[in-house]
Amino acid sequence: MIKNYLKTALRSLQTNKLFSVLNISGLAIGLSVSILLFLFVVSEFSFDKMYAQRSSIYRVLLHTGISGKQQTKCASPAAVAPALTSNIPEVKYAARMLKHGFGATAFVRAEDKNFTEKNLYWCDQELFSIFNIPFIYGNSTVALTRPNTVVLSKTTAEKYFTNVQSAIGKRIVVDNTMTLEVTGVYKDFPGNSTLDCDMMANFQSSGFYEDASWSNPSFETYCLLNKTATIASVEKKMQQEIDKNVEKADQFYTLSLQPFNHVHLYSADYLSTYTSRIGNINVMNNLLLLTGLILLIACIKYMNLSTARSQKRAKEVGINKTLGATKRQLIFRFYIETAVITFIAIVIGLLLAITIIPVFNNISGKSLSTAILLQPEFLLGILCIWAIATFVAGLYPALYVSRFSPKLALQQSFYKGSSSSYVRKGLVVLQFTSSVILIIGVLVIHSQLQYIRNKNLGYQPENVLAISTAGIQNRQDVKTLINEFKTLPNVLSICLAQGFPGRRVSGKTLYKEKGDKEGVDIQSNKVESEIVDVLGLKLLAGTSLPKNKNTHDSLVEILLNKTAVNYLGYKPEEAIGKSVTIDDVTSTIVGVVGDFNFTSLHQPVAPYVLTNGTREPNRYILIRFSTANLVQTMQGFETNFKKFTAQSEFDYIFLDKYLEALYTSEKQTADISIVFSMLAVFVASLGLFGLAAFTAEQRTKEIG
Repeated sequence: MIKNYLKTALRSLQTNKLFSVLNISGLAIGLSVSILLFLFVVSEFSFDKMYAQRSSIYRVLLHTGISGKQQTKCASPAAVAPALTSNIPEVKYAARMLKHGFGATAFVRAEDKNFTEKNLYWCDQELFSIFNIPFIYGNSTVALTRPNTVVLSKTTAEKYFTNVQSAIGKRIVVDNTMTLEVTGVYKDFPGNSTLDCDMMANFQSSGFYEDASWSNPSFETYCLLNKTATIASVEKKMQQEIDKNVEKADQFYTLSLQPFNHVHLYSADYLSTYTSRIGNINVMNNLLLLTGLILLIACIKYMNLSTARSQKRAKEVGINKTLGATKRQLIFRFYIETAVITFIAIVIGLLLAITIIPVFNNISGKSLSTAILLQPEFLLGILCIWAIATFVAGLYPALYVSRFSPKLALQQSFYKGSSSSYVRKGLVVLQFTSSVILIIGVLVIHSQLQYIRNKNLGYQPENVLAISTAGIQNRQDVKTLINEFKTLPNVLSICLAQGFPGRRVSGKTLYKEKGDKEGVDIQSNKVESEIVDVLGLKLLAGTSLPKNKNTHDSLVEILLNKTAVNYLGYKPEEAIGKSVTIDDVTSTIVGVVGDFNFTSLHQPVAPYVLTNGTREPNRYILIRFSTANLVQTMQGFETNFKKFTAQSEFDYIFLDKYLEALYTSEKQTADISIVFSMLAVFVASLGLFGLAAFTAEQRTKEIG
């Protein structure tokens, strides 16, 4: 019987070519989009599943509530990890990770060649006991037990050395100051791993090992708990460690544990994370909703066209029932027909999806491959999509057409006044309501992107270049290099700076007065006087920092933004000349600048200070230049840079491009939503075209 149903279904497809093409093409487009979105979601939910002990791995989170503003950071103080392993029995291992230069580029010299490295981490040896990182060469149990040792990913080892195996025992130089011995080569972290290290060096050599304090939360800390441990018990003991080591008045934070399974998708709103692979559960939910809407639109289109053809099939049903067919048999037959159509559509949809995976990867920033199509989860998902699409698309046609009475169905006037026309109209309304929802969503996303592009950030990032000086050993050479840059024709203003907007600088605490025990978090950036001109900041009161400051001068001058001055309770003009305390340093306010977005627009503007203190190093040369001849200007920068260091690569960042990268995730999500929503509207339009064609066919005599 099933064989006969299949034959009938195929004959029906051949007989009604237009409707078959419209049905299959609409479903195929809808299914291909759903498959791609499903692939994207599956890849996001597959993060970190390669780690065997992941259910017992936790990341330490730090929570601050200074001035009533609750913040969660993914970094904790350096003293936390040793305290966990020494004093809390439930913790088997704990390890710290610090990205080189708090996220700055490392300059690496290997075998007389210069390289730049974006993902150098300083790690504890215990990290390899927490995560099962497979080594190709070397021994993971002792790889980082000695100071000045480093392990490389396979790709990095291939880049630095001609023979990967021969890398063991070789030495590399970092920032022209530190020599590290290669003790191991590990397999590259897959694309769905939160850990993204290309190099891991011994933490003892980072400069923070001897002075492991309970302040300065800059270290991502992971721990492995015993199977019997409870989070509540460990968190309680973590607080006891804080109470034991930090005075109550100085406790500006609390600690908690985040399950490693939640790190990728549930950390989008957290601060101070180093990994570049951050997901967002809200985005996943929105994409799943988009998938459902697209499938719904495709299925409604099928239902519309099927009910539109019901008049032609009424006699067929009447004859079948007269010959003894039951309602159940007819429902089964119509579902077989729907299943055949959806199966053909799903095959075409799969082929379409495979064809456009490279385009989708380009839009989404993912590296999806066709290999994922063979994974059990994906195959099961495809079967579920097929079953759901068949059930939804065939539900109304099967139930509606199969209930026709043989006597009425064979009458000429049966279809007149039929309720199916009202159902079709209702389905059309539902279909285009879903389309309108998608269009509104697309418009909202587009307006958000336009807001990001057109938002006045409070400074001017265009035509500003940041050149890293980490590879230049002699600080006097940096000063000489700046003087050389000033002679170039297109340089407008130039200064040294610890960092720049969008780049992490120093986190400190600003106090209203000496007796203030609460304070407020403030970002501190060591800069020179020309920073106001370079960034195009607006001075609200006072002047910029002094141009010529004696290196032995202990007086610290600062520029505060308006938010910081508001916290202090001053108007901009009143703040000039006042002394304030930042951490344990007393500084004099010489100027107030307007608020500017020094982080992404995800975060509100917070207190910020530009200082000429001497504690932090200046890592960048910031240059404002004209774009009259960009190629020649960049060649001039590189030529002058290499005069002072042949041991380092010329590493630079355009500030506006760097800021655009902060919103890569939003742009990718917007592009995906816009493209696929437009396809959904196209599918809805195919259904409208099919209904118009059906109506025209019904009114042939009238038109004649």
